[in-house]
Amino acid sequence: MGDRGASSPDSARANRAAERLHSAAIHLLRRLRREDDASGLTAPRLSALSVVVFGGPLTLGALAAAEQVRPPTMTRTIAALEKAGLVAREASPTDGRAVLIRATPAGRRLLEEGRARRTSALTRQLADLPAHDLATLERAADILDRLARDR
Repeated sequence: MGDRGASSPDSARANRAAERLHSAAIHLLRRLRREDDASGLTAPRLSALSVVVFGGPLTLGALAAAEQVRPPTMTRTIAALEKAGLVAREASPTDGRAVLIRATPAGRRLLEEGRARRTSALTRQLADLPAHDLATLERAADILDRLARDR
């Protein structure tokens, strides 16, 4: 690939696409987040639980880093999730000093139910689109998945 300067037509087009995708993603996620109210958890608690379910078990420090909060903030979040029976602490099998946070079956179930609600809400919106728009969105989802994995 050649070096594309900041003022090239391709760069300007990429910037316009990035701005539109960013805005659309925020608005779409905001709309779908309404479905999360049924969980009874705050957005930060749901987010932390998601990291534990899909990335755990992990230490409190790793979880705080993943959520970009300070450890004391994460300690309070985990205490609330633990009190609700959604996560549990366990000794690390490799480091006797470390404690791992893992999701309980109830925590995993709550997260899966929330994902199903959001997916269902989005499915209802997509169902009215013409086939060619759905095909375009499927291709776009493939591209977005690839971009999310390329770090």
